[in-house]
Parts: sequence; C-alpha cells; structure tokens
Amino acid sequence: DELLAVDGVTFRVERGECYGLLGPNGAGKTTTLEMVEGLRRPDGGTVEVLGTSPWPRNTALLRRIGVQLQGSAFIEHLSAIEQLRTVTDLYGVPRGRAEEVLDQVGLADAADQDIDDLSGGQRQRLSIACALVHRPEVLFLDEPSAGLDPTARRNLWDMLTSVRADDTTVVLTTHYMEEAEVLCDRVAIMERGRILADDTPAGLVRQLDAPTRLLLPPMALSADRAADIAGVESTDHDTGALTLVTRRPAEVLAELARMDALDGLQVRSGTLEDVFVALTGRPLTDRTEAER
Repeated sequence: DELLAVDGVTFRVERGECYGLLGPNGAGKTTTLEMVEGLRRPDGGTVEVLGTSPWPRNTALLRRIGVQLQGSAFIEHLSAIEQLRTVTDLYGVPRGRAEEVLDQVGLADAADQDIDDLSGGQRQRLSIACALVHRPEVLFLDEPSAGLDPTARRNLWDMLTSVRADDTTVVLTTHYMEEAEVLCDRVAIMERGRILADDTPAGLVRQLDAPTRLLLPPMALSADRAADIAGVESTDHDTGALTLVTRRPAEVLAELARMDALDGLQVRSGTLEDVFVALTGRPLTDRTEAER
C-alpha cells in the first residue's frame, strides 16, 4: 500500500512570522516542508512561496529562501569560515558576509576550526549560517535542534530569536513542545499527514480550556483546607507537593494570599502537550522519545 504522507494540508504564513509544524516523527512535517521548499513535487494541490510556485525548480526563488535540512552535509576538511565562504561564492555575495553571519550565529570563535571538530550544536549553527548567508526572505528549518543536549538546544533557540530580529520569516518543523512555544508565533499541530489545529500557542491552549495547576510545598496547606477553597476543582499530593487544579486561578490565588500560603507556590498553565493529548488521545513526548 502507498503511504499518504500528507493529506490535504493547508496553511498560510505571514511575512515576518515564525510558523511551526509540530508533531511526532512520521506526521508528515518534513514531506510538507520539502514540497514548500521545491524539493518534492506535490501529487495535488498548489504551493506558493513569496508569490510564486517553488515547483518546477525555481532558480529565482532559490535566491530568496534559505533551507536547513535535517541531514546537512559539509565539505570535508574545511574550516567553518571556509564552508561559509564557499556558500558566499555560490550565491555571488561578498565574502565578507561569511564573517558577518558567523558572528550572527555565535561561531566567530570557531571560525578556523575544522568541521569535524565542531560539536553537534556548533554544526547546527553552521548549517543555519549557510542558509542565512545570502539574506533570505524566508528561512526553512527542519528539526533544527534534533539530537542536541538541552544546553545546546537553548543556545540555538537564543540564536534563532536574534535571527528573527531581522524580520526574517521562519518556517520550522519540530517535535519539541517547548521549542514551538518559545520560538513560534503560530503553530500547526500535525498528526498522520493532517493539520489538526492551527493557532498561536496561547490560542491553542485557550481553546482547550485546560485547568491551571497551583503547586504548593508539602505542609504549606492541608489537602482538606485546599479542597474547601472556592474554585478548586480537585487536589492531589501524590508527588509530595500539594497540587490544586482550578479554572479560576485568580480567585484561588487571592484566597491563598489571604491564608498566607503563597511561599514556594508554582503555577502551571495548560501547555501544547495538553492540546496534543486532547486532539489525539496520546502524549507527543512519549512517542518521540521512544522513536528517537
């Protein structure tokens, strides 16, 4: 049987926006991105990027977009700066742009290092630098932080946030909930080739009407007293902390303040993980961790 990787996907990205395709491995995110980039011919429908079709291969469009693939390849035995100068030559932009963009992605200190000596996070930054060197209007990123440790991932997010300061439009795929929440203005949740929801991260959570969880340190308040607070739907203390579940957090917080029980309080609102579970009936995190 033929696999239907992308099934009637429709979305629009506004200029200057960061738009994320969020979903587990196999959801159709990469296939969708490849069609938008002009790397794959759609079996049906239409794709338009910057007012023109990316397929058949549109060389005029290539100068206006930047693409970072999941498996970016570099030329062996070249340093980071030599890799970038090669790309500047291919695009016909001044060679000085290589130093400029290397500094932009935080790799100025690694300019003369051989590509093989760079860490995973540094290679990802260099890959994005190669996609940025010709000042594209739209930057496509496919799982930009996949395989990185948490520190390298955070550093990459900081770098991408600075890139967006240039008003570059960014379209990315990810299976990291936090990455989508941190970077994206809007998120499309994908599963089995379809877009299930499309909105701002906050908008998706609001639609879910997810409760707020207020976590209190052990012994801060008895479970019985907490359960009597108006607006508290349920309580839980299996994890050691006392968790109050509510859809009226302002009222509950005001009462906790009156009871002098705010010390050490943590507030956890609904997340994109809650949205994904509501839409699909299963968590995203467990699947992607197992599939990695």
